Amino acid sequence: MAYAFGSLVFTPVIKALQERYGSRRQYAMRENSGFSPDPIGPSETQFLTEADSFYMSSVGATGWPYVQHRGGPKGFLKVIDERTLAFADFRGNKQYISAGNLATDDRVALILVDYPRQARLKILGRVEVIEGTDAKEWAGKLGDPEYKAVIERVFVIHVEASDWNCSQHITPRFTEEQIREALAPVEKEMQALRRENERLQAELVRLKT
Repeated sequence: MAYAFGSLVFTPVIKALQERYGSRRQYAMRENSGFSPDPIGPSETQFLTEADSFYMSSVGATGWPYVQHRGGPKGFLKVIDERTLAFADFRGNKQYISAGNLATDDRVALILVDYPRQARLKILGRVEVIEGTDAKEWAGKLGDPEYKAVIERVFVIHVEASDWNCSQHITPRFTEEQIREALAPVEKEMQALRRENERLQAELVRLKT
């Protein structure tokens, strides 16, 4: 189906609002284009490989939506294939709201943001929750031996659609690692200048004596 994301979220009310505010034509063209790429292609895979956090929303039996931050080592949200993602559910505050919501409604929406590049990716899917002995094989694939966290279960997301958001209103932010990488050449140059300064000072002392 062309533009699967729109087919899942563009209800008649939403389409009416798009028509009212002048954006319906461009979305209708995408829906009618016939172009239907895999939801997780090369661009999405690269993006996910570099991500170390995302936000996941679910809906509980009360009808209230719930948004949870998920974090871990870079690339902890693994790409299994063009329509499947998986991640280890690390032990947290033990509220189990997302896990409980998924027991009654397996649908989730994810949003991932790359702040330095001002890019964001939206993903819709259905979650298969794997626990107990069945989760051990998955945990071996998804865990990171250098990341000290207890894996309680595994979430396998069967992706139904993805969509790239516009870059507007994303304030660039940088992690400590990214700042260190950016400053590495400057630090290297500073060290070279310090060594040169010490050499010149020593030479000056030698000339004076």
